[in-house]
Amino acid sequence: MVKYILKKLLYMIVTLWIIMTATFFMMNMIPGDPMQNGTKVLPEAVAKNLEKKWGLDKPITERYVRYIKNFLKGDLGESYTTPGLTANEVIASRLPASLRLGLQAVIVGLVLGLLIGILAALRRNTWVDFLAIFLAIVGVSVPSFVFAALLQKSLGGSFFPIVGWITKGMGLPEQFRVTALPTLSAAIGGMATYSRFMRSSVLDVLSNDYILTARAKGLSEGEILRRHVLRNSITPIISIVAPQVAGIVTGSFVIERIFSIPGLGRYYVDSVNGRDYPMIMATTIFFSAIFIVSIVVMDILYALVDPRVRRNLIK
Repeated sequence: MVKYILKKLLYMIVTLWIIMTATFFMMNMIPGDPMQNGTKVLPEAVAKNLEKKWGLDKPITERYVRYIKNFLKGDLGESYTTPGLTANEVIASRLPASLRLGLQAVIVGLVLGLLIGILAALRRNTWVDFLAIFLAIVGVSVPSFVFAALLQKSLGGSFFPIVGWITKGMGLPEQFRVTALPTLSAAIGGMATYSRFMRSSVLDVLSNDYILTARAKGLSEGEILRRHVLRNSITPIISIVAPQVAGIVTGSFVIERIFSIPGLGRYYVDSVNGRDYPMIMATTIFFSAIFIVSIVVMDILYALVDPRVRRNLIK
């Protein structure tokens, strides 16, 4: 098992290096100039001084080698669009909002999705099942920003604020009011996916012979559900939860912009538009690292939960 984990960590480092290298060169090949971007037109002397300060006057290979050296020291560079702030400081200041939104969305989506999926499987071919299937199709098909707009229109304004985020000194009830709509908007897609997979997984487990054997032994339906169905049904869900977690934690760009949340995803979009090279690199590396780590964690959990996978690793 230790050898397996070390092997996964090595793959993780190589994958991250490939992403970092590809992003660096592609970013510099895209048309556009950080000095003359959009309506921003700097005087020639100022632009030359900034180019020299940021090393943009050097050949791209020399800049790449310098970036790698600084990266290994933990230095991700200074932001072009917010002078005086390093990429490390920007990530540290904006990550808590993105992380809170993402984790709340994952928890809400996972809990509701699993409950709906189990209920739909146990009430197969009834109105409960059909309603769950309909909701899952709607949840997967409709983009999250549409749900965000609908929730703002229907629930926003009276009890739940239309935009805004947690500020210093807010109590828990106030935090719930502020974060409820963005959390629900981000959670609906995941909830639909989890319910669909959980329904199929529970139905698959219920069709096995050992379930019939358990019933023949006199076990109650509740005991069969707890001891056999849930444990065996949850394994396939693990394979989709980890990427979903990474996707929601790092990818709520639209939700953050709609609800004016000061998160990292919103800053990432602004960085791309402003050709802020250090921030583009820093956020890409950060998001990629979270995604890769989630995949590794998923593989390890899969091995821990499923004895067949664990036995294959030991061999």
